[in-house]
Amino acid sequence: MTFQRARTEEQREVRRRAILDAASAMLDEMPVAAVTLNELSRRVGLAKPNVLRYFESREAVLLELLDRYLREWLTELADELADGVDANLPMAERATAVAGILSRSLARRSVMCDLFGAQGSVLEHNVSVEVVARYKRASLDRLAAMTALVRKHLPELGENATLFSLQTMVLAGALSAYSTPPPSLAAAYRAEPDLARLYLEMADSLTMALTATLLGVLPRD
Repeated sequence: MTFQRARTEEQREVRRRAILDAASAMLDEMPVAAVTLNELSRRVGLAKPNVLRYFESREAVLLELLDRYLREWLTELADELADGVDANLPMAERATAVAGILSRSLARRSVMCDLFGAQGSVLEHNVSVEVVARYKRASLDRLAAMTALVRKHLPELGENATLFSLQTMVLAGALSAYSTPPPSLAAAYRAEPDLARLYLEMADSLTMALTATLLGVLPRD
C-alpha cells in the first residue's frame, strides 16, 4: 500500500484509518509486545516519520485501536445481553446469565483483552498528556455505556454497576495473560501436564469470577 501526500482532512482521516487497520491486522498475528512502528510503517506503506505525523508513538496507535475495539464490543454486547437475559427471571438467575454472556463475549475478543491488560503497564507509557487524557475521557464514556447495559438487566446493582463494569474489564485484561500462554510455556504444559494447573481458561475463569462478584454485591432477597 502506498499513499500520496495527504492534503485534506478527509485524506488524513483515511491515512489514520489505514494505520489503525494495519495495526489491527498485526495484532491478529502477534502479541502486543511484538508490534513495532517499523513493521507497522512497512505494512501501511509509509515511512516511519510519516506514521508519526498521525500518531505520536506505537502506544498512541494501540490506545486508539483499543478504544475502537471497545466501541465495537459494546455495540455487540447490547444485542448479546438483550437476546440472552430474560427480564422475568429472578435476580440471581439474571446475574448468572449476565456473567456468562460477558465472559463468553470477552473471551471471543482476545486481542481487545490483551490490549486492556497492557494498558497500565505499556500503552499508557510513551504518550503525551494530551493523548492519554483523550483516551481516558473516551474510557469514561465506554465505562458509562457498559454500566448502563449492566444496570438495564440488573437494576438491583445500583451504584455498584460502575465498579462491577470496571472490575470486569480489569479481570479480563489480567486473565488474558494466563489464557494465551506463549509458545515456550505451551510446550512446557504439554511436556509436563501437571504444570497446566496454572493455566486459566478465559471464559470459564471469568464466568466464575464475575458470577461470584455479582452474587456477592447484589442485595439479598
